Amino acid sequence: MTGREVDPVRELMERHRTSCEQAVDALEIAAALEDAGLGPAEAARCRHADVFSLAEELYARVPRRPPPAPAPVPPVRWRERSWRALRSAVRHGLPAAALAGGAAVLPPVARGPLAVLCGGWLAWAAARPDPAAADLGGTVLQRAGYGAGVALLVVLPVTVGGPAGAVLGVAAATAAGAVEWSCGWLRQVGRGHLGAARTMADFRARMWPALPVASGLQLLVTAGLGLAGLVLLTAVTPGPDPGGGLLYEAVHRATGPQWAGQAALGLLLLPATVLLRSGRAAPAVAGLLAAGTAGLLLTTVRYRPETAQLLACGSAAVLLLPYAWLVLGRPGAHRSSQTPVRISWKDTP
Repeated sequence: MTGREVDPVRELMERHRTSCEQAVDALEIAAALEDAGLGPAEAARCRHADVFSLAEELYARVPRRPPPAPAPVPPVRWRERSWRALRSAVRHGLPAAALAGGAAVLPPVARGPLAVLCGGWLAWAAARPDPAAADLGGTVLQRAGYGAGVALLVVLPVTVGGPAGAVLGVAAATAAGAVEWSCGWLRQVGRGHLGAARTMADFRARMWPALPVASGLQLLVTAGLGLAGLVLLTAVTPGPDPGGGLLYEAVHRATGPQWAGQAALGLLLLPATVLLRSGRAAPAVAGLLAAGTAGLLLTTVRYRPETAQLLACGSAAVLLLPYAWLVLGRPGAHRSSQTPVRISWKDTP
């Protein structure tokens, strides 16, 4: 029987030697093991109750060789983050607006080719994030799948949702700027809590409110952009009963399912993008593509476009939001691909 078989911890020492040598304490090793996908099963194979006790043995057995202190990562100023959000809103909103305008004036036979053209434009814009962003997230193929999912979700309501559905679809696409802003804010908040938290449990407790706050912001921006678009539409083409005032007519220009479908789309785009930027691209892409395909199939079979959008986006958002919430509570989700984050917790959970 070989030594490696007698001591299964040695294999982990060899695979994660650099992380163990450069760790400040055992908790940083535990975070690295968790980020690498090791769970209770691997810990049990090494005769440990959990990953944290396994990390303590690795910390005790591997001598420290700390690297030179990396240069501190400067925080992104709010103005720079806002400019990125504005550029993202323009990149996503332009193809959606072009599709909505063309669908309103072109004959039905030309709407299909226009939808393909503008959908490809939107997919390219979504798959190519702002080059100034620190972490684009995912491989080229994964980002292409992400862009295709965004295009599927936006093109459907803009093309067949009528004037109000088209306006809400363009607003949801433009609200991608709020998604960009929230992703930058969540990364900055996570980095700040990594330095301030004393334990893993403390870090998770600090991060738990972050995604609900970002989700609320996303809903407000998406609904606000939709309302602004409907006000403009009502001012240009008043409805049959203008006696209730411009704002009242604008709100009632869209139906309840259309408003709900737009909210579901906004809530889906946020966790999908957060997962993409946090190194969990596969579930993000799968969720977007599944929701886009399901919405298309439901519309083809029997449902109205807004109902199909609500069912498809709502179901995917219900799955992705809790998962993104858990991922943001892990230190590995906030590590930059360029500069390592130093975790210096001194207490155990």
